[in-house]
Amino acid sequence: MKKPVLLLLIWTCWIGHHAHAQPIHSFHTLPTQWDEAIPLGNGMLGALVWQKEDAVRFSLDRADLWDSRPMKGLHRDEFRYDWVYGQVQKKEYKVVQDHFDAPYDHEPAPTKIPGAGLEFRVAGLGQAVLADLDLAHATSRVAWANGTSLSSFVHATKPLGWFRFEHLKAPLDVRLVAPGYQAAVKNKADPVGGDDLGRLGYPQGTVDENPGSIRYMQQGWGGFWYEVKVQWKQTAPGTVEGIWTIASHPEVFPNSNVSDADWRRAMQTSWAKALESHLAWWKDFWGRSDITIPDTLILHQWYMEQYKFGSAARRNAPPISLQAIWTADNGRIPPWKGDFHHDLNTQLSYWPAYSANHLEEAMGYIDHFEANKANYERYAKQYFGKKGIAVPGVTTLDGTEMGGWIQYSLSPTVCAWISQHYYLQWRYSMDRTFLKGKAYPWVRSTAEFLEDVTVLDEHGHRGLRMSSSPEIHDNDLKAWFPNTTNYDLALLRYDFRIAAELATELGLKSDAKHWKSIGEQLPAFALSEKNELLVAPGEPYAESHRHFSNLMAIHPLGLYQWDRSDHDRSIIRNSINLLDSIGPDWWCGYSYAWEANLKARAKDGDGAVKALTIFSKAFCSGNSFHLNGDQTKSGLSKFTYRPFTLEGNFAFASGVQEMLMQSFAGYIDLFPALPDTWKDVSFTSLRAEGAFLVSAVRKGGKLHSVVVKSEKGGVLTLKMPQGEFVAKLNGKDVLPKMHGQKASFTMGVKDLLDISFHPALKNLNAKSIRTIRTAIE
Repeated sequence: MKKPVLLLLIWTCWIGHHAHAQPIHSFHTLPTQWDEAIPLGNGMLGALVWQKEDAVRFSLDRADLWDSRPMKGLHRDEFRYDWVYGQVQKKEYKVVQDHFDAPYDHEPAPTKIPGAGLEFRVAGLGQAVLADLDLAHATSRVAWANGTSLSSFVHATKPLGWFRFEHLKAPLDVRLVAPGYQAAVKNKADPVGGDDLGRLGYPQGTVDENPGSIRYMQQGWGGFWYEVKVQWKQTAPGTVEGIWTIASHPEVFPNSNVSDADWRRAMQTSWAKALESHLAWWKDFWGRSDITIPDTLILHQWYMEQYKFGSAARRNAPPISLQAIWTADNGRIPPWKGDFHHDLNTQLSYWPAYSANHLEEAMGYIDHFEANKANYERYAKQYFGKKGIAVPGVTTLDGTEMGGWIQYSLSPTVCAWISQHYYLQWRYSMDRTFLKGKAYPWVRSTAEFLEDVTVLDEHGHRGLRMSSSPEIHDNDLKAWFPNTTNYDLALLRYDFRIAAELATELGLKSDAKHWKSIGEQLPAFALSEKNELLVAPGEPYAESHRHFSNLMAIHPLGLYQWDRSDHDRSIIRNSINLLDSIGPDWWCGYSYAWEANLKARAKDGDGAVKALTIFSKAFCSGNSFHLNGDQTKSGLSKFTYRPFTLEGNFAFASGVQEMLMQSFAGYIDLFPALPDTWKDVSFTSLRAEGAFLVSAVRKGGKLHSVVVKSEKGGVLTLKMPQGEFVAKLNGKDVLPKMHGQKASFTMGVKDLLDISFHPALKNLNAKSIRTIRTAIE
């Protein structure tokens, strides 16, 4: 249907003064630490640009560089849920720790491994006078006092990195520095700081240097090997252009290695031509959504998170791991082995993808689980002795369990948290092919497993024989609870609920009835006398902890909803108040980011802003990387260390988006959690559940205008402010169905709905415009 020209012109006028380009992130000078470097990437390849001693260093990485050897000592005869349960009942837990926890701490692998260091030395450069990251173009730029400059990017869609030196005053010295796989071992049994690479025991790789090119080949574990290639040439006086790549063997992800023919073509391609195709992808990425808020610190951090997400998330590549494509370049294995932690880290990393309208990039997460289904079925059968799908909480590249604190690393409910991402991908896309072929089959298989692994008590209540709440009580015996924790219960409730919902959507009445009945067997959440969510029955939230596992029912699962009832509102308010009263002594940066999401769900804009501000100021390095500990050492956390992980960054972006729009409760709530000081706010093309693309403007503290495009059709329900509004569907006046404070519109595929609260618009054509005063209950 043709879009009404008048509406689009009006909308352009409304938001025109808000439109702005993505910012430049200035480093002022070239960083001198790898975890403060300029980040570049395309989901598979990554680079960190920084200065190491007298060289410009590119820390080169590839997402599937993995040592996937089995965790030594993990898969013994005792690797059974029933055996662990028996030891817990006997209170003989040290043997469990020795079998399943200790290997993760003491063995160097399985682990993510780095690629190599690419170094450039040029005599007489002097001090770098400019170093920045152009977010719009996803390029880094460095300039020196003598006029020499360096530009670089990792191509958005090709497994290639590019660099270009201009105004060189001296010859360029290019070197490839291999990781120290044969270096002396000084650090070991340090999963946070990382063991030395020498513990992996690889033979030192070979570096083949020729004029204008370098090739490095490195043997890994079990027949795996990778190669790094670099080639460069002088294209004009004082100008040198070059390319680099990393190839892994065997090639797990199709066409992720550069063929010899493509390599030769790349060397014949001009810098400008390569940059053109790179920029086309990023232009589309940035065009997917945008926001304008008056808080410049939070806005800039949000842009940085969007940039990092666009750099780290792709299909035909591994999902975002702890550090994704920016593995530590300090001679050590990355923090927590750079693995896939599904007890929080990977889930938080994809929170912002849906409403920011980046569903394609988020599908890389789903693809990972689809590819490894057989492995999860093997794990469910081997460890739990059950059918269906179970997902380990800590895994390798192919989804194999790695051990660790088994309360979460071998938790039975991890699969349900993964189910939420299948559900969100369906709800935000309304793709029925995905629903039928992937979402429901996954959710059904996880629900089958969870039904089988739970038991009925004497009261007919369904629950786990032993339960946990990550990472409460760490890996101690008391971390196991005899009654189902609120964490596990929330995930059980959620999985059975969405299983019934998706079965109903597909017309599978018998399935829907079954899952509904199973869900009804679950007990009520454990609450205090003050309506606060406990950790478990008889276990209050009584000490500061980084993982808000007891609050899962509020966020991200949305089982409690602020506007649904006074009962829900009381539980949300009181539980968050308790969290605040206990305090942040043992929070990480991601805790503050998660808190912002919780505050937004409680419609507390001031609280959300406070949490986001603390995260940005105290828990991030100069390049915006989340460093876990309080870098200001000002009492915002007793954690003051600096291991880099990404989940806090992306949870931050989600928190901002939750302040601007929420759609999880069956309707769209615009600007639900803004502080009073945010008078003028707008966003374009945020995605809501139901596959609606929403743009909205708030002026002077009041909703000004809304435009909604429906991708798949259906009923759109909006929570409306008090006052008059004008509604037009495809340019024609339309009357919604009113349900108290909510207005519902029936929309077709590609329909465009325009709602205005701007009084001046009523003078455009007074005879044809209808105004409606919302009914407030």
